[in-house]
Amino acid sequence: MEVKATARYLRVSPKKVRLVIDVVRGMDVEKALIQLTHLRKDAKQYVIKLLNSAIANAEHNHELKRENLYIKKITADGGPILHRWRPRAHGRAGAIRKRTTHLTIVLDERVPTEEKKEKKTMKEKPLKKTEKKVMKKTPAKKEEKSAKEVKKSAKGGSASEGEDKPKTVKKK
Repeated sequence: MEVKATARYLRVSPKKVRLVIDVVRGMDVEKALIQLTHLRKDAKQYVIKLLNSAIANAEHNHELKRENLYIKKITADGGPILHRWRPRAHGRAGAIRKRTTHLTIVLDERVPTEEKKEKKTMKEKPLKKTEKKVMKKTPAKKEEKSAKEVKKSAKGGSASEGEDKPKTVKKK
């Protein structure tokens, strides 16, 4: 089963990250982590962090064993470029391009494990807007009155006597 993890908008150029990911492509995750810790490139920190995240996703979400995982696919794609300007001679401006990277790792199992069949539970679908309006328009007072009628009938009085009519008091 494939497990995917992504890190987007990393403030390092894709060219620098590609130097690191080319070293670990296709390796087992344990060997890749060891290899990355001994590299002398600053971009390794992003790859290590993402690899650990992908391993955690595999163990927690898919219940896969760490020893059975390898890096199936790893890519460093270019993200948006931040444009900055630097003054140059004779009133000119030189462009500075601060590049960003989208890093993606896909892990897979060396030896496939048997998938557990999960029971699908039926979830209640959220109500549509029209159904919500219908529910709001239905009077809830009838239900309340019926409960009052039941209480008064249990006491011996009728519920319809003087309940709907307000009492009027004559002043002298």
